[in-house]
Amino acid sequence: MSTSMKKILFSFAFLAFSTVIFGQDLPENPEPGKCYVRCKTPDIWKNEAISVPVAPEYKTIIAHPAEYRTIQEKVLIKEAGEEILLVPAVWGTQEVTYYEKEDGSKIDVQKATFNQEFETVEIKAASATWSMSEKLPDCQSDDPNDCRYWCYKPLPAEFKTMPVEKLVNDASIVKTAIPGVRKTYKRKVMVNKPTTTVVQTEPVYETITKTILVKDAWSEEIIEPAVFRSITKQILVKKGGLTSWKSVDCKLIDNTPLPINWDFSSAELNDGAKAIIDARLLPILNDGVAVFIESHTDMRGTKSDNQKLSDDRAKAVTDYLISKGINVSQLYAKGFGETKLLNKCSDGVVCSEAEHSVNRRTTFRVVNQK
Repeated sequence: MSTSMKKILFSFAFLAFSTVIFGQDLPENPEPGKCYVRCKTPDIWKNEAISVPVAPEYKTIIAHPAEYRTIQEKVLIKEAGEEILLVPAVWGTQEVTYYEKEDGSKIDVQKATFNQEFETVEIKAASATWSMSEKLPDCQSDDPNDCRYWCYKPLPAEFKTMPVEKLVNDASIVKTAIPGVRKTYKRKVMVNKPTTTVVQTEPVYETITKTILVKDAWSEEIIEPAVFRSITKQILVKKGGLTSWKSVDCKLIDNTPLPINWDFSSAELNDGAKAIIDARLLPILNDGVAVFIESHTDMRGTKSDNQKLSDDRAKAVTDYLISKGINVSQLYAKGFGETKLLNKCSDGVVCSEAEHSVNRRTTFRVVNQK
């Protein structure tokens, strides 16, 4: 049987099946050899970046010690006086107090303290979607589309909780007085003058060392800015939901390989893989249809590791398509790990690298939108 004849027979079979499922809701003027899928007008969302404070603004304090300078000072230790040749003068001693080091102060800094808390942020607004009920049990009609109703069911908003720091006590200072150092020196003073011939005596001086305060202890405040984290919030711009028929190449209803050369044990799309998606898959999605993306691995490695790797690779393809503007409602993806091998290369069977590579594949097929 020729390929064109197979397409025609498949189209008629598809239309007959659709008649049972959808009643009279069929494509108008269908073309022989074409396949048709139902497309839903998608919800239109936009991403908006919002900033969430994760650490508050606070201040730090730097304490600078007091500054001193040492000087020398000439002081009088014996006054000028008079001497009597016959009866000498009588001298007494006087104690004089001075500051060897003047009073000052020092500053201790109490650091700011914080509490670790959590803050919940809405990342996707509440919306709703259409859902068809099951057929009522007392329905008398044989038409599967009778005795049903559509419900517009709400979808709750999505939230994300993240850790944040809250300021408990800001930085402060404690100022403590530092007493100066006091010392004394003695000087002689005349108590009784001589009673006879007076002879003048010269005063006597002494040089002392003093530490004087040049600049008292002081503090400096530095403001540490608040820290913000940017997250993406999805906002519903336009509600979809209307359905229509779209003709597609019949080959696209079967799994079509995406010849992506994944790096070993990696789910990251390289430039070559992105170019393949842009050329083969993106034009089909831009036409409005929905696709199911499957990813598979070979049997090497554990089953759980292979399952996760295939899930990650399928998700990597959908995330890239979403980044190119494809609506998430057009995308269905699943990883199958090593559960759907195409050849004999299962556990315990020795195979070449070429045979293993047959099982490492990512495919897509066109499906009806739900």
